[in-house]
Amino acid sequence: MGSSSVITLSGDLLEGYDELYDNYSSFYNSSYDYCCAGGDVCDLNENMHFGAVFIPVLYSVVFFVGVLGNGVLLGVLFQCRKTWSVTDTFILHLALADILLLLTLPFWTAQAVQGWTFGTPFCKIIGAVTTINFYCGIFLLACISLDRYMSIVHATQMYSRRKPWMVQVSCLAVWLFSMLLSTPDWIFLEAKEDDRRLITECVRNYLMFASQSLHDWRLASRVLYHTVGFLLPSAVLIFCYSCILWQLRCGSHSLQKQKAFKVIMAVVVVFFLCWTPHNITLMVDTLYSESSRETCGARKSLEKAIIITTCLGYVHCSLNPILYAFVGVKFRRQLWQILRSLGCKLKISAKLQAASSRRSSIWSESADTSKSIAI
Repeated sequence: MGSSSVITLSGDLLEGYDELYDNYSSFYNSSYDYCCAGGDVCDLNENMHFGAVFIPVLYSVVFFVGVLGNGVLLGVLFQCRKTWSVTDTFILHLALADILLLLTLPFWTAQAVQGWTFGTPFCKIIGAVTTINFYCGIFLLACISLDRYMSIVHATQMYSRRKPWMVQVSCLAVWLFSMLLSTPDWIFLEAKEDDRRLITECVRNYLMFASQSLHDWRLASRVLYHTVGFLLPSAVLIFCYSCILWQLRCGSHSLQKQKAFKVIMAVVVVFFLCWTPHNITLMVDTLYSESSRETCGARKSLEKAIIITTCLGYVHCSLNPILYAFVGVKFRRQLWQILRSLGCKLKISAKLQAASSRRSSIWSESADTSKSIAI
């Protein structure tokens, strides 16, 4: 083969690689310059600067409030561990998942400010921890809703005191399944340098596969996230609580039983308020990414919406303890008792004293929601 042929072949290979790299960059990483319809180059540095200011401020508040609130919740549960109910066990694991998710916030904050400086192994670990605990949160809420559905609608207990290990097996299954769903993070996540902005980011690198599979892998990852991590669990929650609401509306149930149900219902509603905008935004982003009609303005708006809705999703990690404190009478009572035992001079209102004097005998023997310490 002549030298001119070698040069031509090398040029073709380099050109092909450059095209593949440009496709990867514009398709996956939102911070790269993005080529929109009509061949216009869309500079997304404005969104990068917005995230560098918005993310640290919000994540700092969420981290402080969330770790403090969930820490107090774990303290209350530990103090009353001898009287745990099924719901308390699920809430314990939910609080642990929230804390682990909150512990990843400082790393994402650092990335927003100065890029990812922790290397690829830590990128995979932090990304996987984020994914695992997101899935755990929604799956644990689904477990609680199924337990309540069977107890209220069908008067059947999924868990009994004769087999307390069953609830632990259920929680273990949730954690293992969530770990399985984090497999794409272990495979694709890496600390990748953006040569155009001279910054390193922790992103999923689908470039390790053939170019024709690039879009397929990203689309499959998004579909998995939306279907298993949101749509299916959401369908379970909506079905269970719709049936429960109808049963409570048509049947004769005590006021305390309905109040206990309202706490769990509030937790579920807050979850939807925090995570639904993020999932809708990602769905729109997926559809736009597959379209050839995307404009620069739409891309900028989508990227800013992703930043805001992702932050809103993380806010959820700090809200559950606040809900228990403001809605759950028993949680407040247990917290006051712990603070009093530590020497704090607190006055318990007459309403709380009256509530503490009543004995809970609402649900059946499976240690039900009304007997939950957190509620």
